[in-house]
Amino acid sequence: MSPAAVAVVLIILCAAAEARVPTGHLATRRRDNVPAGVGACALAVAPLGYPCEEHTVTTVDGYILSLQRIPRGRRASGGGAGQPVLLQHGVLTDGMTWLLSSPEESLAYILADRGFDVWVANNRGTRWSSRHVSLDSSSRSYWDWSWDDLVLNDMPSMVDYICSHTLQKPHFLGHSMGTLVALAAFSEGRTVDKLKSAALLTPVAYLSHMTTPLGILLAKAFVGELITVLGVAEFNPVTPAVASLFKELCRHPGTNCYDLLTDFTGKNYCLNSSAVDVFLQYEPQPTSTKTMVHLAQTFRDGVLSKYDYVWPSVNVEKYGQPDPPVYNMSNIPAGFPLFLSYGGRDELADPGDVGRLLGDLRGHDRGKLTVQYLEQFAHADFVIGTCAKDYVYNDVVSFFNRFN
Repeated sequence: MSPAAVAVVLIILCAAAEARVPTGHLATRRRDNVPAGVGACALAVAPLGYPCEEHTVTTVDGYILSLQRIPRGRRASGGGAGQPVLLQHGVLTDGMTWLLSSPEESLAYILADRGFDVWVANNRGTRWSSRHVSLDSSSRSYWDWSWDDLVLNDMPSMVDYICSHTLQKPHFLGHSMGTLVALAAFSEGRTVDKLKSAALLTPVAYLSHMTTPLGILLAKAFVGELITVLGVAEFNPVTPAVASLFKELCRHPGTNCYDLLTDFTGKNYCLNSSAVDVFLQYEPQPTSTKTMVHLAQTFRDGVLSKYDYVWPSVNVEKYGQPDPPVYNMSNIPAGFPLFLSYGGRDELADPGDVGRLLGDLRGHDRGKLTVQYLEQFAHADFVIGTCAKDYVYNDVVSFFNRFN
């Protein structure tokens, strides 16, 4: 979920809301189904026969982030690791997104088996990145951040750590809000000189063409006083306040909550019910309410800018100007290799909005910008679709190999 975030936000809430899982169940469910003290390596990776390492990195503002490393494939015979690549998830999910399908279908395993050194990111506030050097995750102060802080702190910290640990520049791959954070960072010159390339699946920079009725209602709800109505700084879909919000939105005329996955992301091409069921065993994950408000501002304002504090005096205090600064996509270095893949049925990262982004990149060097358009794909196909390997991942691997 990301701008399209609002996307996964519900993609996950998807069955959790009204379909397979009753809304009331959201309010009583644990944060996740993972035993205490068990990391992603032990939970998902090692049982499949892959080597896996748990790493942590601390951001400048004190958040302790978890990274999982799969240094090689399960059939590789020891030796050094290959070319590193960092996988970045979207909003309301975590790194488990890349690890839930079979080795033949999950991107993390596919890359490892193709000789890459795979690093899986987990944003602040999620299951394995909920610690801080001084703040408790139950406090409001812990959740006082928006996705601007992922641009400024989380992504650079993880990239720096991988560079120092491997002595190599990694490739980057993001989905949904993971692409938003990357694009914003690149537009400000952050991490570009420390990455070899970036692959962006369902790239999000604009949301003006988002067409899902429930997604639009949710985005509008987060503009204004909703943050006060919720009374919480943490946006956790399994809590009563947030579950009630979705339940009320589902009653709005024109919405269809029987199949939330389709209603929010578009009609996905190659998802099956078992893939969705597995996904919902581990997701959604919390984020900050401030991040959800920031995403809603992106939809409302039609531009990609830093968090708007609404009061000009506060913006001046934060940014030195009455309006929040804009992330200018045309500032992304023209020689930086980019791979963009998007779908014709995606109602979150709508083709019209991706087209606007491509317009911003029209000055990009020829040969350094690869664009893939899949007319039949929607938002979730790119992450948990059973056919993503054949349609997307093989091309991603070829792209990375061009710039190794």
